[in-house]
Amino acid sequence: MKKKITYKSIVVLLVFAIVSSCSVQQFIPDGERIYTGAEIQVTVDEAVADLGTTKQELEGLLRPQPNSKFLGMRMGLYYHYRWQKKQSGFVTKWLNKTFGEQPVYFSEVNRQRMAELMLNRLDNSGFFYSSVSSKIDSTKNLAGLEYEVALEAPYTLAELKLDGDSIPIYKKIEGILKETTLQSGDRFNLQALKYERDRIDDKLKRQGYYNFNPDFLIFEADTNAYSNKKFDLFLRLKKNIPEKAVLPYSIDSITVYPNYSITNDTTATHAETELIDGIHFVQKSAFFKPEKLEPYILFDEGQLYDAETARLTSNRLSALGSYKFVNIRFNEVDSTAVDGTASLHADIFLSPLTKRSMRAELQAVTKSNGFAGPGISLTYTNRNLFNGGESFSVIGNFGYETQLAAGRNSGLSSISGGLRAELGIPRLIPFSPSRFRYAVPKTKVSVGGDILKRSQLYTILSFNSSLGYTWNANRFVYHELNPISLNYVNLADTSDEFDAILENNPFLRRSFDQRFIAGLNYTFTYNELVDENKTRPFFVSSSIDIAGNTLGLLAGSDNTVFGLEYAQYAKADVDFRYYFKFGKERTLVSRLYAGWGIPYGNSNTLPFVKQFFSGGPYSVRAFQIRSLGPGAFSPENNNTTSFFDQSGNFRLEGNVEYRFPIWSYLKGALFADAGNVWLTNDITQDDEADTQGREFNEQLYEEGKFGPDWAKQLGIGVGFGLRVDIQNFVIRFDLASPLQVPYLPEGERIRTPFFGGGDDNLILNFAIGYPF
Repeated sequence: MKKKITYKSIVVLLVFAIVSSCSVQQFIPDGERIYTGAEIQVTVDEAVADLGTTKQELEGLLRPQPNSKFLGMRMGLYYHYRWQKKQSGFVTKWLNKTFGEQPVYFSEVNRQRMAELMLNRLDNSGFFYSSVSSKIDSTKNLAGLEYEVALEAPYTLAELKLDGDSIPIYKKIEGILKETTLQSGDRFNLQALKYERDRIDDKLKRQGYYNFNPDFLIFEADTNAYSNKKFDLFLRLKKNIPEKAVLPYSIDSITVYPNYSITNDTTATHAETELIDGIHFVQKSAFFKPEKLEPYILFDEGQLYDAETARLTSNRLSALGSYKFVNIRFNEVDSTAVDGTASLHADIFLSPLTKRSMRAELQAVTKSNGFAGPGISLTYTNRNLFNGGESFSVIGNFGYETQLAAGRNSGLSSISGGLRAELGIPRLIPFSPSRFRYAVPKTKVSVGGDILKRSQLYTILSFNSSLGYTWNANRFVYHELNPISLNYVNLADTSDEFDAILENNPFLRRSFDQRFIAGLNYTFTYNELVDENKTRPFFVSSSIDIAGNTLGLLAGSDNTVFGLEYAQYAKADVDFRYYFKFGKERTLVSRLYAGWGIPYGNSNTLPFVKQFFSGGPYSVRAFQIRSLGPGAFSPENNNTTSFFDQSGNFRLEGNVEYRFPIWSYLKGALFADAGNVWLTNDITQDDEADTQGREFNEQLYEEGKFGPDWAKQLGIGVGFGLRVDIQNFVIRFDLASPLQVPYLPEGERIRTPFFGGGDDNLILNFAIGYPF
């Protein structure tokens, strides 16, 4: 939908903001100055690697932080001062509660403490004997600081040595040190030493050393052998550490309680014990079949204790979806160590979730095709259907939607309903789950049906079923494979208006004729966003969808199966995103997307539900939903038809977005989008089309085919947005304007954004969630 913005409203807002900010200084108490922040200047006599990182670390120590500024104005501080006046009204009170900030005065700054913290950080980074001084930069009401840091040349590592004796644990440490991250020439870094201690501790805990602790290790630096700021580093165990800390432990027995209750002790009374592959399963009733549960336990009787294996086992048991709590306890067996190895007993307590549940949801739905409206969803779930962790769900939904988009599609409404049953099995049938150590793989079976009645146009009945597998290879990699995917679509109850559209648009008609889709699809996803510590994560997702090959072998001479025309195509896409994080909440995101579908054999177009579309709140935001393409085609230039959803079999898209904080939960964004869809296969050869239909196909293909001028046919737009982000629930408003309009005549496609004129010069997008 479009929203008109006047120059008058912009001027009023700017005048209000400027007047507000200029009046802050009159509220400052006598004898106080507002703290404006500090800058750090670093000087060094010789080149130092990673000097920028060192400066950034020092800037992170600065306290307190000054009052925030927006466009050079301290508006939060202004609202705080105004609220303190006796005659402050409701609006001022609300502004202070929402955006107000306590003043930060220069008198609160402890320069000596800041200098001590900086020197301590420099010592920890190897810059011993450096110096820090400061000077004040002030006016009558404002004051800031400038710290001058003079760095000495850092101390660097000459050699790392293990200072050990004959006890067996030193042999283990010696082997672990072969993979150390500490290398000759590295600058002294206390954090790196702590990391190395933790790394050694982690490796030892994976080799049986249950009672070891990183604090039992100590590094000692020796500079006596050098005169050029080099040092040797010696690693040894501290004196008088507990004897059990240097003993490896093995697991002598494993007991699992599959139906454990936290409130009532269910570990002994009237419980039955079953032994499966050396593991004791204790439960009153068979809540979870032991033979189904045993493969998810990765450690065995007689193995050395391994902290990583225990963690993965806990993750796998939690991922079953049947349990609320998973608690693995290792208890030391009170006996003398045999052959230098002590013993542990493992108890695994599993507290079930409620087995059956019913959930009802009232929904407010907004979709990428511009439809929005209320809905209701009912879900029945059984979390342990066959006592093997199987999850069974039945989902029913009903909704009413109307299209909010302006233009030729406005006023459409639809009624939708559906019923779907899903069975999730926590293993890859017929494969063994023990092959997947990181997470629990799942087999998913689903079957369902949907009805969509769109006013003035048509009713669509669809039935679908699938058999597929999903699994996480590691923290970042996710796979989804559906070797069987069936979809049947029946277009019914079409209106005269829509029949006329299909009659005059053979391309669209052929898209709906292919009612039966059977094939396989696979999706690979690599996602570094799960690691919040990464400052430059990237995300890539790629999928392959192939349909109709097996059916082609079964088809009769009329190219149908069971009397139904089936689709044959191959389709692939890739979505790449790169995130550059800097500052506290500032991110520059870039995205590239490409998708291509090739119909063949029984098909000369892709089924309608498999085609590509462009435009809208999750695409090129300066254009209405599904209003771009193919190529330079415009339905307004064709008098014979209305092209409700413009589509193609090839899509290219690119986006850049800068995200930044404004106040509290309110975030802002500046963005640029470019993209379109095209045709790459010849659609002019259609024996079923009449003369008018063939003329339409020829025009559509001529204007919509992908060619050397594809860059001139990109829809390009820029804009800005506001987002309310409350714990990752995001309500998004993006105002965009076209820079290049591909369906206009050449020479008229470039516009001045926001001021270039045209009926669709301002597009306001409302959506839930970030666009990418």
